[in-house]
Amino acid sequence: MARSKRLHRSSDGTPYEPDLRRAKDLVMQLMAIPGRSGNERKVAEFIRTKLLGAGASPGAIESDSVHLRTPMRGDTGNLVFKLPGTRRADRRMLSAHMDTVPLCVGCKPVLRGEFVRSAVPGTALGGDDRSGVAVVLNAALEILRRDLPHPPLTFCWFVQEEVGVQGSRQVKKSMLGRPKMAFNWDGGSPYKLTVGATGCYRLTLDIEGLASHAGLTPELGVSAIAIASLAIADLQRAGWHGDVRKGRKAGTSNFGLICGGDSTNVVTDRVEVRAEARSHDPGFRRRILQEIEKSFKRAAREVRSARGARGRVTMNNLLAYESFRLPGDEPCVLVAESAVRSLGQQPQRGIANGGIDGNWTNRHGIPTVSLGCGQRSPHTVNEKLDIEHFHEGCRIGLRLATGTES
Repeated sequence: MARSKRLHRSSDGTPYEPDLRRAKDLVMQLMAIPGRSGNERKVAEFIRTKLLGAGASPGAIESDSVHLRTPMRGDTGNLVFKLPGTRRADRRMLSAHMDTVPLCVGCKPVLRGEFVRSAVPGTALGGDDRSGVAVVLNAALEILRRDLPHPPLTFCWFVQEEVGVQGSRQVKKSMLGRPKMAFNWDGGSPYKLTVGATGCYRLTLDIEGLASHAGLTPELGVSAIAIASLAIADLQRAGWHGDVRKGRKAGTSNFGLICGGDSTNVVTDRVEVRAEARSHDPGFRRRILQEIEKSFKRAAREVRSARGARGRVTMNNLLAYESFRLPGDEPCVLVAESAVRSLGQQPQRGIANGGIDGNWTNRHGIPTVSLGCGQRSPHTVNEKLDIEHFHEGCRIGLRLATGTES
């Protein structure tokens, strides 16, 4: 794909060009900072130091305490930096998430050709989402250092996205300054606009059986493992596991964790199963949950001891994030498309089957479109960052922050 031509600052409102060398140094530094979910404090301190060094008022930077309320207690909350506008306009928000998956801890980013990779075998890079963090931070630093005109702005760096989109879920809209539109960076192509995403329930099934000696009296036990196995097998046969399609309805389900038992000579009496159900259709997502619960309770009735004892199943579920789809004429979508076109590129709208911070910011009433920033193969040891696409993300970010996208 052809790259855009370099643009320079002008006095007639045309876009400003960021310092791309400095932006590259910024993302390289950010990817080297360890900061898995719940341990983002060093990343937040780095961002705060950079903002203060560029002239930000200390009072304009604040952190919340969501990390004290999340299921995974963390060491810092969401970080927010607000700027009053130099001109009258609706407030805009630029955001990204600070945490990475554990596989990224210990990485050492190195640029080879067009891509940045980790020089440490067995580690992921952390471009997801330190490249997004860098895009947002770079836009703020460019405005501060060069005193660029801009609408009222909020820059937000969320915590704990990788473990259930927790930071954006619990953030207070008032802390964000009640922006009218938002732009989130977390993905690959800078020209792709994520305008919708699926919703997800996380569920825990607690299965209670009856312990017995597996060699002497196995018939007196009720195996919790057998109950779980029967239920999952039935769901697989009936098409309610994996890629779930029923008529025009579609979704997914997955059993990701099964824990129970500690000896082969005991009929296992306790098993915990953790699973998820996803769909863009909230009603169909609930239907998947119902089928899972029915299957496990049916299996619990089927597995009996020689004396007629049965097991029990308790299911608890939590909405991890709700689905959303922005209207085609939503202002944040049209503005983002203008920014992409200003680079001589054609924007592409897309729908995601995973959760992003936009799921919750949209739920909070802040229309949010997500854009890419060069990430490739995230969450794997093959992860790399397309540095030219990252630069394009920085260009788009600065145009959206300064309102010079058209």
